[in-house]
Amino acid sequence: MDIEALRSFIAFVDTGSFTRAAKQIHRTQSAISMQMKKLEEATGKELFIKEGRNLGLTEHGRKLTSYARRLLAIHDQALSDLKHRSDHPPLILGCPDDYADSVLPTLIALLLETHPQQEISILCASSTRLRALLDRGEIHAAILTRAPEKDEGYLLVHDKGVWTHGGYPELIERDVLPLVLYDADCKFHSTAVDALEKQNRAYQLIATSSSATALKGLLLKGIAISALARSTVSKDLTVLESTDLPDLPAIDIVLALAPHPHPVLTAVGAMRISEAFGKRENH
Repeated sequence: MDIEALRSFIAFVDTGSFTRAAKQIHRTQSAISMQMKKLEEATGKELFIKEGRNLGLTEHGRKLTSYARRLLAIHDQALSDLKHRSDHPPLILGCPDDYADSVLPTLIALLLETHPQQEISILCASSTRLRALLDRGEIHAAILTRAPEKDEGYLLVHDKGVWTHGGYPELIERDVLPLVLYDADCKFHSTAVDALEKQNRAYQLIATSSSATALKGLLLKGIAISALARSTVSKDLTVLESTDLPDLPAIDIVLALAPHPHPVLTAVGAMRISEAFGKRENH
């Protein structure tokens, strides 16, 4: 099987879209379609199935995903090992601000275990913006939030949204619930607002921000409550465990790689990091 066709296939699996896959690997959608037909001819199996307006994977497509990731990992690792370490450029890593003091430090520590001299540049932005930067090849990898049913990236942490406050539980007793939330493209933002409206619960959205530091400051000042991922709740914040507030969704925090990854963070490295995070969650 052609290695670049497999790379296009995995780009589709990770993005869920031939449009985004085409942007990532700098090919036309028609060229990707031809590659996918050749993969189906090579395997003798149908790899895709219509799911409403979208295209999903058949059982054979999901099986190929596992093989394709391993084949690409071996290919990219071979190229990486043949290059001199001094040739490696800075690794540009994207991270949403809310994971900057929870997931990011562990990821960096794991990277430095195998590449202690590697220079790393960290760009903080929302998952939506980071996906766009990955598509354009402007960053090498990114920590992202994905829905649990998606196949994007390499799993780091299973997580769930929780309601939190900064030491002012009385805020939830107000007739109009004061909120500060991440920006509208955050899964917790949309779920919280939609669910409160379905409950006919009055609320005031006082502020939105992409900055975890800004939201935390507002919570500690007693201005409002918020919806955060449990793993990002710092010790000076409090989780509201038993309330009549709506449930918040489960999420997966993953490491996504650019289609042509950095030499020190290929699929092999991403798999190793994913396994290390899994061991931490199980202990």
